[in-house]
Formats: sequence, C-alpha cells, structure tokens
Amino acid sequence: MAHINLLPWREERRKEQLRQFLTMLGLSVVLMLLIILAIHLQYNRMISAQESRNNYLKGEITAVEKQIREINNIANEKKRLLARMEVIQQLQRNRPGIVHLFEEMVKVIPEGAHIQSLKQSGNQLTINGIAQSNARVSAYMRNIDGSDWLTKPQLNIIEKKGQKKKDGGRDFILRAEQLAQSKKEIKK
Repeated sequence: MAHINLLPWREERRKEQLRQFLTMLGLSVVLMLLIILAIHLQYNRMISAQESRNNYLKGEITAVEKQIREINNIANEKKRLLARMEVIQQLQRNRPGIVHLFEEMVKVIPEGAHIQSLKQSGNQLTINGIAQSNARVSAYMRNIDGSDWLTKPQLNIIEKKGQKKKDGGRDFILRAEQLAQSKKEIKK
C-alpha cells in the first residue's frame, strides 16, 4: 500500500527551512564572533609588537641622548682646552717680546732724555720721562717710529719742569705700540 502523508507538508518544510536558517544564522554568528575574536587578537598582538618596538626605540633614543650629552661635554672640554692652549701659545710667542722691548728702549732713547716709568698694557706702552728739550722728545719719537719693534708714537703731554731748575727739563708722557714681530719679519 502506498503511503500517503496527510500531515501539512508545507508547514514541515517551513519548519525545516526555519531550522536550517537558524542553524546557518547561528553558525554565521559564531563564525563572525570567531573572526572578530581573531582580528581582535591579531590587533592586540600587533599593538603589543609595536609597543615593544616603541620601548626599544625609547631605550635607544635615551642612549643616543646620553651619548650626545657626552659629546657636548667633550666638545666643551675641547673648546676649553683649545682656549688654554691658545693662551699658552700666545705666552710662548710673547715671551721674547719683553727682551725685544727693553733692547729697543735702550736703542731708541736719545741722549738727554731719561725714562722715569714704563707701563705696558697689552701691546700699548706708556712712557713717562724727562728730556732736556722738546727736540730730544721729537728725536725720541722719530727713533720709536724707526724702530723694528716699536711703532705709532704719540705725545700726550710735554710740560716744562719747575721754574727753579736751571736745566730747563721737560716732563713728557709718550704712548707707543709694541709689535709682536719686527718690521723686518713682517716685510718678508
């Protein structure tokens, strides 16, 4: 005998389709949650890796900044040492200068003129002295101008000494400049 199904087949088919739909929907939701979870885990792993790289870079930057500070300290120390070396070299260059100065002072002073005091400030000289006449002071200035180690004589003051003196001497203040090299060396 033939089986005849008298149950409403359409309703069962709808239930079956609904069950399949809900199953597919559930599987889709589970699959989406798994995908979202995987993406979330991947992002967390990427963020963690980037933070690890950032921390490494921060450590390296700190080390480089420390090295830069050390380099700056070394550069400052180098500048300080170079300045000291320059002062020492300047002193070495000027060491024979006082010898040349006194030698030239003896050579250029004319007869009838006497030096009372000599003051040096850098390469500037201030000479206080007494001369028998204005001509002796002029000769002294010419001698300074012709000197190898002295130049630029300037007469600041010349005045007659007290009236009671019979020699008629003149007090004078003369300024001149001492050269670091002789005029002969400069010309070469």
